[in-house]
Amino acid sequence: MSFVFPTPDDTMDFGRALGRALRAGDLVLLAGPLGAGKTTLTRGIADGLGVGGRVSSPTFVLARVHPAGALGVPLVHVDAYRLGGDLSQLDDLDLDTDLERSAIVVEWGEDSAERLSADYLVVRLDRREDDVREVTLEPHGTWAGRTGELVTPARQG
Repeated sequence: MSFVFPTPDDTMDFGRALGRALRAGDLVLLAGPLGAGKTTLTRGIADGLGVGGRVSSPTFVLARVHPAGALGVPLVHVDAYRLGGDLSQLDDLDLDTDLERSAIVVEWGEDSAERLSADYLVVRLDRREDDVREVTLEPHGTWAGRTGELVTPARQG
């Protein structure tokens, strides 16, 4: 399933829809090059969940925990870019424990964070030369039956 988002606000709107669909135990992995919109999408997810705290890239702290808001689900936002494949640092974050009670979004998590759960959603972002974002969803496990609630016909590519 693919989408095209002409503006960063459209990417935020999609993030909000995704955030409203998240529940405790959900794992979302964001993949794409620098500047593709991963943090913008995460801001939308946080807004959709109604969590507290400013959402910014956690590059230097690896993870930020945003307290539960209106939907009652905390958000753990992880940036695995700096790990450079060193999975021991990812293990040190105890994300498997957080996953029981939180939704976890991992930027740069592909090929490392999938091992936290058989049920995860890869959101692949790409930024074209005209600044339009192309987003592809790759559901795994139970996510295969849940992505339909995210479809907005005007934006599906």
